[in-house]
Amino acid sequence: MMSRSTIVVLAFAAGAAIFALAPGLSTTVQRAVGMGPQTKIALSPKPSAPEPISGLLPMSDEQIKLAQIDLVEVGPAAIARRLVVPGSVVPDANLIAHVSVKLSGTVAELRKNIGEDVAKDEMIAVLESREVADAKSEYLAAKLTNDLQQDLSTRDKTLWDSRVGTEQQYLRSRNAAAQTEMRVKIARQELLALGLGENEITAVPGAPEASLRRPDVRSSISGRVAERKVELGTAVGRDSLETELFVVVDLSRVWVELSVASSDLQLIKEGQSVKISARGLAETTIGKIIFVSPLVDKDTRTARVVAEISNPDQTWRPGSFVTAGIMLNERAVAVAGRATATQKLDGQPIVFVRTKDGFEKRNVVVGESEDQAIEIVSGVTPGETIATTNTFSLKAELSKLRDED
Repeated sequence: MMSRSTIVVLAFAAGAAIFALAPGLSTTVQRAVGMGPQTKIALSPKPSAPEPISGLLPMSDEQIKLAQIDLVEVGPAAIARRLVVPGSVVPDANLIAHVSVKLSGTVAELRKNIGEDVAKDEMIAVLESREVADAKSEYLAAKLTNDLQQDLSTRDKTLWDSRVGTEQQYLRSRNAAAQTEMRVKIARQELLALGLGENEITAVPGAPEASLRRPDVRSSISGRVAERKVELGTAVGRDSLETELFVVVDLSRVWVELSVASSDLQLIKEGQSVKISARGLAETTIGKIIFVSPLVDKDTRTARVVAEISNPDQTWRPGSFVTAGIMLNERAVAVAGRATATQKLDGQPIVFVRTKDGFEKRNVVVGESEDQAIEIVSGVTPGETIATTNTFSLKAELSKLRDED
C-alpha cells in the first residue's frame, strides 16, 4: 500500500505531463486556477460609422398620395433680396369717415350698429332738430316767394315786349325777382351748412311736414361701422355737445406702417414692392411703399414707412402685427425650389427626386433663399420633380433603412 507522500508525488508528475503535452490546455487551466500569466480582457471593437445610405426609397403613387407628399418640377425662377422689418396694419386714412353733425338736436333713430356694413349715402341715423325745421321753413318761404316773383317778372316782360306795360314796371319786377332768387340761394346755403345734402334739399318742397324737423344722417363712404358714439335721445350739436355719431371704415384697402432703421433708409424708395406676412396666417400679400418719412425718431432711430395693400376679403385687420419684406433687388437663378423640399442628412443638404419607382436621395448645394423659395446651385437639373412637403418623413424612412442594414 502506497504512502500519502507517494500519492502526492505521482499526482504532481501526472499533472506536469499533462501541461507538457497540452500547452494550450495548460494555459486555460492556469488561468482557471489563477496561476498563469495575467488575463487580458478583449475589448469590443468601436462601432464603425454608419454606412452611407444608398439613397433609393421605393414608393408607389398611392403611397405618395397617402403620405400627402406634394411634387413640384424645379426650374428657373427669380430670387429676391429683401429687407425684413416689423410693422402693423392700420386703416387707410383716406378711407375713414367720421360721421358728424353740424346742427343741434337729439338722436331720434339709429339705423346701424357696430360691425354692420354701410353703403355710401345710406341713411344711418335720424335726428330731431328745431334748427333744421326753421332753416327748411325759411327755404320753403323763400322758394315760394321767388317762384311767384319769377312769374310776375315773366308776365311784365311779356307786357313790355308787346308795348302794353311800362318799362318802369318791368324793371321793378325784374329787380324784385333777382332779390327773391338771392334769398333762395342764401336759404339753400344755410341748409348745406347744417349738413343737408343736395338731394335732401331738392326733396324739401315735396316732403311731408312732419319730416321737416327730422334730418337724415348719411354715410359719406361705403364700409363698416367701427364706432357708434351716441344712443337714442342723445343731445348732439354745438355748445360742447357730441358732434360725431359714427366712425365708418372701409377696409378694402389698408396701410401697413413699418419701422425702418435709419441706416437702411437709403435703400427704401416709394413704389418699392413689399411682401407682407403674419404669424399664424398662411396667406401673404404684395403691396407697395407709398410714403417714406423724412424724419427719424430720436429715441428709436427708426423712420416711419407706409405701405399700401389690397384687402378685399378683410384678411388684414388693423392692429395686427406683421412682417414686411421690402424688395431691394431680384436675381434670376437656373434652378429653384421650395425651401420645404430640403432636409439635412449628416450635415449635407438633400432633396428627394421623384423616380419611376419612388424617390432618390440627392445631395445638393443650395444658394440664396427668399421666404419659401431657395436656389439649388447643383444636384438637380431643370425639369426634374422633387418632393416639397413631408420630406422629413422621407428622411426618417431612409434613416430607418440605414439602421436595419
